[in-house]
Amino acid sequence: MNFSLAVKYLNYILFSRHSRGHGIHSPFVFNLVSRVFRNKVNPAIRFKVGQIRKKMILDTRSILVNDLGSRSGSLKTNLRKVSDIARKSPVPWKYGKLLANMAVEFGTPSIIELGTSLGISTMYMAASCPDAKIWTIEGCQSTAEIARQNFTDAALSNISILEGQFEEILPGLLTSVVSPGLVFIDGNHRKEPVINYFNMIAEFSDRNTVVIIDDINYSIEMSQAWNEIKLHEKVSVSIDIFRMGILFFREGINHNHYIIRY
Repeated sequence: MNFSLAVKYLNYILFSRHSRGHGIHSPFVFNLVSRVFRNKVNPAIRFKVGQIRKKMILDTRSILVNDLGSRSGSLKTNLRKVSDIARKSPVPWKYGKLLANMAVEFGTPSIIELGTSLGISTMYMAASCPDAKIWTIEGCQSTAEIARQNFTDAALSNISILEGQFEEILPGLLTSVVSPGLVFIDGNHRKEPVINYFNMIAEFSDRNTVVIIDDINYSIEMSQAWNEIKLHEKVSVSIDIFRMGILFFREGINHNHYIIRY
């Protein structure tokens, strides 16, 4: 963790509300933290996805990765080992658990993910919410092929992976599917594209849609994007859990921002 990120994390620890919901006066947010954030995940899901993650960590193949967003901060070349991607890119279990619980609570009828990578986060959501249709977009053909095989190995049939640039695929997807229940934005860490993706999603979403943005403290650009997005006129509640930002479009709730320890 670099110095700037360490300072941000210290501020987060100092100013965040309790992870059990203590001190949170909003009934909606208290319920979210105490019931959804802290909910358990079926051990079979953790085992299934964990086995595939372990398989990826042991995969010595090298693939050519086409980074359509910002380049990985820790992987400096486009020719990368699958094992290195598996160690650095996918969400850790702690946040995979959150995505799984959020999918159960908000995922139906559909979930949209921007940035499939090896499909680890996708599988947490798809396995936890089998009644939802998962649309995941990946800009790199090589990683998309591996993710597609991982979905087959996990016997998950509710995932469709779309290859291409987010800005080209997302508008058509949003006009052709029912308003998504959950959207997970990952895979691009530049300010303007992230804001543009969110604005597109907000236009086609309803009060039941929840948007999660990964890596909101990854860089100055991502922090700027998060600070602008959380002030969007359609956002009623925004929650900062340091790594991720969560946004709700609920009506009848006064616009508030929460920093929650997770």
